[in-house]
Order: sequence, then C-alpha cells, then structure tokens
Amino acid sequence: MTTTVYFNGKYLPKDEVRVSPEDRGFVFGDGVYEVIRSYQGTLFALDAHLARMRSGVCELAINGADVDALGEVSAELVRRNNLTSGDATVYLQITRGTAPRAHFFPDPPVPPTVYAQAGRFTPKGDPVKGIVTITVPDIRWARCDIKTVQLLPNCLANQRARASGAQEALFVRDGVVLEGSHSSLFFVFGEEVRTAPKSNYILPSITRDIVLELCRTSGIAAREAPVFTHELPRATEAFLAGTTVEVMPIVRVDGLGLGDGKPGSVTRRLQELFRARIPKAG
Repeated sequence: MTTTVYFNGKYLPKDEVRVSPEDRGFVFGDGVYEVIRSYQGTLFALDAHLARMRSGVCELAINGADVDALGEVSAELVRRNNLTSGDATVYLQITRGTAPRAHFFPDPPVPPTVYAQAGRFTPKGDPVKGIVTITVPDIRWARCDIKTVQLLPNCLANQRARASGAQEALFVRDGVVLEGSHSSLFFVFGEEVRTAPKSNYILPSITRDIVLELCRTSGIAAREAPVFTHELPRATEAFLAGTTVEVMPIVRVDGLGLGDGKPGSVTRRLQELFRARIPKAG
C-alpha cells in the first residue's frame, strides 16, 4: 500500500515528495520535529506535542508555519494510511525552507518546509524484563530544550550503546546523568523518584511531565533534582520515559545492576498508571 504523506500543504504519495538540496533542514539541520504516538487511531498528548513544536519554531525564529493545523493533518494521515487500529506514530517536521546556502537567515524570508508522515509502530525493548544502558559524555549543544533535527550526537551515542550490547545511552554532563539519547530518565532511591530538573540541557519531555503528574496524583514521592554518577550505586531502580518507550525499566547501567537486577516495584506501578492513561480499543 502506498504511504500518504503531507508536504507543504498537500497530501500525496511519499515517493512523490521532492525536497530541494538547498533546503536548510538538509544543509544545516535548521528545523524542528515531533513524534506523536497514536493508539487505536487516537493521538496521545497531541496538544502538548503541538505546544512544544510551537515553542521550537519560536525559539528558532521560523515564521510562516501553521503548527496548530498539524493536529488535523496528523489525524488525517492516521485515517488515510489505515492506522485507526493498533499502534502508530506520526512524524512532523518544519524547516526554515529552501534558500541559497548562507549561515544567516534568508532575507527576504522564504516559506518553511512542512512535512508529516504516519506509520505503523512496533515497540522496542522489553518492558517486563527491562533494558541495559551505558553512560556517555554529553557532547550536544547547549539548547537541548529545543527539539531540533540536529541529532548527530544522539545518533553517535545510541550507536555506541548498540555496539556495546546496550539499548540506550545516557548523557552525562558535569557529573550529572541527564537523559537518554531519545528518552527522558528517572532514578529511584528507596521510594523516591528523581529526575533532572528542566533546563536548557534536557528536552522538556511530554512523557516526563505525565510521569511526574502520575507520581503526584498517586502518592509516589518524586523530586526534580540532579542525579550524579557517584550516586548510581545507591539507585534501587531506574527507567526511561518517552513517546516510543512509554515507561521502560533499566536494570543495568555501565555493567552495574540496579536493585535485584529486575524492574522494581515503583517502576512497575508507574507502568500500570501510564498504561491506564492510554486510549483503549473500541
């Protein structure tokens, strides 16, 4: 079946999309993106994803993109690609547009390039047994709070994890374990959940916010505070949180087993609470 995508105001077959080699997303990584999860045809946390994308285009001063309209575009792509049952993801991307290569912004401004696609999603990792992770130095730029398409450091980190037999890489900056290459990160010390505070060095993860809300409403102690590498031996549990991983237990970091080497009770409880938030079939 031919995949239908959205490109600059039109729905068309994916193989008919033509992106200029002078598009600034291609030559500079000058753009932002979002990935939205769809469960049984319902887009999960859509408003929060669009709000983050609006913030991103604002921070990068990309003008002329109707981010609000991408909500209906996302829903339409789910329908047109027969994804109204099961799990799917929608990918949205906005770049500054096509202009002769120059380090300054096009003057006069050019229309942004807007692209969206939807596809069937198969979760990776084992939410029952958990995953293995490694730590890596954080070599990313200082505006990790913007969800840009500039992901080379993330890709290098994730490849390093895969090459070592792990499933995710955890970024460390100045001794603080911040987040994963494509996920937010939580540790559990005793009965308290802890995650790095929001700053320019981590992405304002939507799933992270949901997990913190679940902690508040269910009586699980949680705190936004730095987690240092020297504290890892004291961690009893850890887990990732993100659009594609949901709540994923970590059982080992850099060869160090956490707790008894199995997903802990706090993580399992948050998995249950999170799954209860997901739209059900029918």
